[in-house]
Amino acid sequence: MKLKFFAVLAVTALAATGCVKTVADNHTLATTWGRDTLSNRYQRSLDQAYQAAVTVIQNSGVLLTEFIPHDNTNAVRSLKGKVNQSDVWIRVEAVDPKTTQVDVEARGSWGGSDVDVAHEIATEISLQLAR
Repeated sequence: MKLKFFAVLAVTALAATGCVKTVADNHTLATTWGRDTLSNRYQRSLDQAYQAAVTVIQNSGVLLTEFIPHDNTNAVRSLKGKVNQSDVWIRVEAVDPKTTQVDVEARGSWGGSDVDVAHEIATEISLQLAR
C-alpha cells in the first residue's frame, strides 16, 4: 500500500514539472509557472543594450553563452548566465532603430521562478545604460 502511495506521489511530482520556453527561445525545467520574466524598453541602440546586459552578467555572475536565436534576424540577441545559483536568460530585441526591449528571465536551481534575481539584473542593466 505504501509503495503504491509513493508511486502515485512520484508520478504527480513529475507531472507538476515540465519544460518551458525561455525568452532566449531555449527550453528549461520548470516546477512553477509563476512570473519569472521582466521586460523593459530603453531609448538605446541594440548594441548598447546588449553590451550593458553582457557587462551586468559578467559583473554579477558567470556568462555562459551568447547567441542569436534561430529563425531571427540580427535584430535579436540572447545570452545565458548564472547569477546567485539561478539561471538567467536575457533577450535583447530592437523594436526600432532607437528603441530596444530587454527581457530578463531567471529560474532557480530546481526550476522555480526567481523574480528577485530577474529584477536585480534588470535594474543593473538600467543603471549600466544610464552611465
